[in-house]
Amino acid sequence: MKKRLIGVLAFALAVSAGAAFVLYQLIASKMTAGASTKPPATTKVLVASRDLSIGALIQERDLTTQDFLTAPPGAILKKEDILNRGVTAPIHQDTPFYESSLAAKGAGAGFATTIPPGMRAFAVHVNEVVGVAGFAVAGMRVDLLVSGTPPQGGAGGSVTRTLLQNLQVLSAGQNYQKDAEGKPVLVQVVNLLVTPEQAEILNLATQQTIQLVLRNPTDTAVVHTPGASTMNLFTGTEIPVPKAPATIEPHVVPTRAIVQKPVEPEKPKMITVEVFQGSRRIESTFRDPDGVAPQAENKHAQGDQP
Repeated sequence: MKKRLIGVLAFALAVSAGAAFVLYQLIASKMTAGASTKPPATTKVLVASRDLSIGALIQERDLTTQDFLTAPPGAILKKEDILNRGVTAPIHQDTPFYESSLAAKGAGAGFATTIPPGMRAFAVHVNEVVGVAGFAVAGMRVDLLVSGTPPQGGAGGSVTRTLLQNLQVLSAGQNYQKDAEGKPVLVQVVNLLVTPEQAEILNLATQQTIQLVLRNPTDTAVVHTPGASTMNLFTGTEIPVPKAPATIEPHVVPTRAIVQKPVEPEKPKMITVEVFQGSRRIESTFRDPDGVAPQAENKHAQGDQP
């Protein structure tokens, strides 16, 4: 009995020792593999060390580097391609630099670098009402209304119409100008991004009363409106919205030869009068009297001439 118990204990000890050895080998191999694995390769990318606003000129202190597993597509990796360039779009801290957010090399910094080629910045003086209570800020989209009396045909009173639509606000802020006495006066200015043609229109519109209307930046549809006049306000007449003119394909009107028949002269109406003298019957024919002297044609039906 004792020998059997000793045999069982010896077998259990051998099994446990073997299991411990196998477990030790597994742990040792994993630790060795972990120690020999190299960290993944990274790429150093230049990022902004602080928030950069529009118009800022990038200096050495504005740059720092961060490790990326792969460089972001389009990111500028060379320092010389970033330094001394103006910022045309806000750049947040720890954000890589892209060509779309920087001005061209040599263009410098400032507000002018934010104007795309072919476009213009038109400054409009506004107040709290015209400037949509201060919500017309950079990046917003606005429509511009103009009100005034037409130089001709102003019988209907003042007219208001939507002059320009979906204009981008480049900047909004305050500016100092001098009044009639030469004293500086603080005015609110909104700079709108327009084409050269729109700038000419705006220059004339600023001589009238203008109003900015805020719109959703994602709403780019152009709405055709007929405008409104003072007469329409008081008469209650609805102003129909004109529909877009349909495209009319050019066509040729078929022609045909017109044959003109000769006009036959109208035959005069005749009147016949019978006159009886005894045994004689005289038949006289006259034309219809239309102011024309009657011409008589006498016919003797019976009897002899007197």
